[in-house]
Amino acid sequence: MNKYFLTIDNGGTNTKAVIFDTKGQQIGAVAFPTMRIEEKPGFHEINLNELWDAIAEAIHKVVKKAAIDVRDIVGVSCVGHGKGLYVLDKQNQIFTNGILSTDSRAVESAEEFESQVSQIFSISHQHVMNSQSPVLLNWLKNNKKELYSKIGVVLSAKDFVRSQLTGETYQEYGDASGNNLLNLETKEYDRRLFKFFDIEEMFDKMPPLKHYDELSGHVTTDAAKKTGLIEGTPVFAGMFDIDACSLATGVLDDSYFSVIAGTWNINVFPSSKMASQESGLMNSIYPTGLNLVEASSATSAGNLAMTLQSLMSEEIKNANNSKQSIYDVLEDFLNHTDAHFSKVIFFPFLYGSNVNPDAEGAYIGVQSSTSKSAMIRAVYEGIVFAHRYHVEQLLKVLGHKPKAIRLSGGGTNSIAWVQIFANILNIPIQLVEGSELGGLGGAMGTAVGTGTYETINEAVENMFHLRTIVYPDEKQVDVYEKKYQMYIKLLDSLDGTWKDLKTMQEGIG
Repeated sequence: MNKYFLTIDNGGTNTKAVIFDTKGQQIGAVAFPTMRIEEKPGFHEINLNELWDAIAEAIHKVVKKAAIDVRDIVGVSCVGHGKGLYVLDKQNQIFTNGILSTDSRAVESAEEFESQVSQIFSISHQHVMNSQSPVLLNWLKNNKKELYSKIGVVLSAKDFVRSQLTGETYQEYGDASGNNLLNLETKEYDRRLFKFFDIEEMFDKMPPLKHYDELSGHVTTDAAKKTGLIEGTPVFAGMFDIDACSLATGVLDDSYFSVIAGTWNINVFPSSKMASQESGLMNSIYPTGLNLVEASSATSAGNLAMTLQSLMSEEIKNANNSKQSIYDVLEDFLNHTDAHFSKVIFFPFLYGSNVNPDAEGAYIGVQSSTSKSAMIRAVYEGIVFAHRYHVEQLLKVLGHKPKAIRLSGGGTNSIAWVQIFANILNIPIQLVEGSELGGLGGAMGTAVGTGTYETINEAVENMFHLRTIVYPDEKQVDVYEKKYQMYIKLLDSLDGTWKDLKTMQEGIG
């Protein structure tokens, strides 16, 4: 009998159904854009009934695309974006939209909580971010009390998907620990955290915790009819997408960093120690048993997608008419330009910032002669500058450079952009086989859960495959060093004025 693993990867930009074999080979993948609802500025929600319908359809399609017998799928895992908020009612039914990790409605609340984070850092070893579940729950309590009172169970993105497959509700340790919900010493929920966020009544709404490889239910009769899966197929707890991508790129210790250029700018390494409060970094539980040290913000590839919509609508239309992707056109452009081409600095803060909660996106250095192309290249570079800002935070904690950075996320689809990463970070960039690395990490978890491999390290050893290495170009490194130092200098010069900008914007309506 053939053995295959199905992963549902519920991301902030795209959601995918992916099938892998026991050697980590990607057999089939189907993706669809995550259906974001933006009825108000800063509010990023998703209709959960529509999401579940689309996932079910994607499962049907991927089984057909992979040309396998559905009975050979021996296990399912769910992977999902961290933070955000997915809740069900007291009967475990959908009753409201989910909230995505790019949501920024609770920025002011998060700032207030973060100013007092010393009260809880020794418990959760987490700083406060505006899209964390406790912060969003606090916002709902203060702004939508009727909705808040209906909450029966609090989940993360992947936990919601699993609940629809199995009819059972659990939180997985990695996701929960990265969401300011757990005591990292006891590995359990801690009432003091719920008290700190003024959501004490939610403590009893938290579902039981499961490790990534633990059996967490089976595909129900209804889910089998909807998805085409076999009733009774085991479903495992799954992973926080940061963990899944890191494992898929073979990051098992601090010899390598995992960098994810996707909806979020994620930069992590596993460690036997936790980062201090003063470092500004986050800590969470990694599937290997180590601690994961994280520097992240919503400052990555989402900025490029939004910029292209704003500046290149005509080019996108022309590319579509020519049966091309705009990204193919841009790849050729990047290959024919270099660090000297754009004199513009871009701050990739359209969805959030890693320097100040009130910081916003900006171009600096635009002149009458500045071309649209120069502005687009500045976006590619600015996103990597934001990654470097985080990588330097990690280097301060680790004390030395890693052997290489293992890159995943949408950014890896552009080799020219990968070269920009190598040049700006001045560290070799390694890419791995396969396009759906979050899905691969989930499949590794399923492989352990089904007993195919005894440990996650063994699963990584058998399912991780290195594809290529991109080395820094020293001539480009020198130019980018000058640009990055100016990027930092400009950020420093604006420190203390972002709040004034926000006040002005609010004042003029």
